[in-house]
Amino acid sequence: MSSRLNPYISFSGDARQAMEFYRDVFGGTLTVNTFGEFGQAGSDIADNIMHSMLETDSGFTLMAADTPPGWEHKPGNNVSVSVSGDDASELRGYWAKLSENGTVSVALEKQMWGDVFGMCTDRFGIIWLININQQPA
Repeated sequence: MSSRLNPYISFSGDARQAMEFYRDVFGGTLTVNTFGEFGQAGSDIADNIMHSMLETDSGFTLMAADTPPGWEHKPGNNVSVSVSGDDASELRGYWAKLSENGTVSVALEKQMWGDVFGMCTDRFGIIWLININQQPA
């Protein structure tokens, strides 16, 4: 297997809901492991997500977990997830779902570099960049 770069997102108790939402957006197969499955059964974090991975038919891999007790969950704007390509219909579908109940900071429209681009923060606080590559005329 060759190397891959995978976004890994930390959540504060809602990783399952977020990953199920992303599965609805992108499709694919979601695997989820809880803290309870790995020795924390009976604890107040037993149902929290220790590790999850979404693998899509488009070749995306997205990983996530709930922040373990004792670790600081510190959301920020220093990481964004970018999805780009030339399948406008597919990318507009992702945009519609990701931006619903979120905040649009850049409308999905043609930009000065010629591509259609938009940026939003989804309902879980994750920043998404969608870029639809335009074919040269």
